[in-house]
Amino acid sequence: MEVSDTPPQAPAISSPKPRKQPFYANLWVQVLLAIGLAIGFGYFSPVRAIAMKPLGDAFIKLISMIITLIIFCTVVTGIAGMQDMRKVGRVGGKALLYFEIVSTLALLMGLVVGNVVRPGSGFNVNAASLDAKAVADYAGQAKAQSVTDFLMHIIPTTVVDAFAKGDILEVLLVALLFGFALSAVGPRCKPLVDVFDALTHAVFGVVNILMRFAPIGAFGAMAFTVGKYGIVALGPLVKLIGTFYLTSIVFVLLVLGAVARIAGFGISSFCFTSRRRSCWCWL
Repeated sequence: MEVSDTPPQAPAISSPKPRKQPFYANLWVQVLLAIGLAIGFGYFSPVRAIAMKPLGDAFIKLISMIITLIIFCTVVTGIAGMQDMRKVGRVGGKALLYFEIVSTLALLMGLVVGNVVRPGSGFNVNAASLDAKAVADYAGQAKAQSVTDFLMHIIPTTVVDAFAKGDILEVLLVALLFGFALSAVGPRCKPLVDVFDALTHAVFGVVNILMRFAPIGAFGAMAFTVGKYGIVALGPLVKLIGTFYLTSIVFVLLVLGAVARIAGFGISSFCFTSRRRSCWCWL
């Protein structure tokens, strides 16, 4: 009788499959459900629905609170991780040129579509009941500025003041300076770069937490809209959303499609047939 020297193989233990998340736990499902409840609440109890406005305002303020920190951390860590500063300059110049051209085309397309479709027309609102002070503030911000005034506005009074006011351009300037400084100093600032990198992960963790309140914010905003302006306000809102998505699709296919063709690939294959990306990545 022959005895095998090979030890017996232990039975393979299959790892447990990850538990499938129920559909109602998805954030988009919760947001849609909250919007549906808000429409009914605003229709049947408009007075109470109007009082829900602080929920939407609070969510918007929570998101605005973290935007400047996101921009600062991502820009600083991105530039500080670059070793060749000349390469950074070349890439930055091309990125700035691309941003200006594509943004201008997007603005022109938005102006044309807005003036042709007029998605806000028919909204059940009395212009006399609007907050005149808020309109005056927007008009004041939109006044013509010279190039010198614009450049001087980018420079903050202090570093802390840029974050306190929430001015994106001022925060971006501070982030660029910090990023270039950290990259120029090199290994001596490596611990500080690691701190900023860890802070970036923490900031996006905060964003993940805040997004869990999106259904509450959507409920408050929609309940206020329906309660104050009536159920007929949903028509212009649906028109606005439809116009936005159709314009975005046209912009992606035409403008970004041309950019993709210049780069050597097709935008349709990138959006619809890529296995690693969702076909809705551009929405």
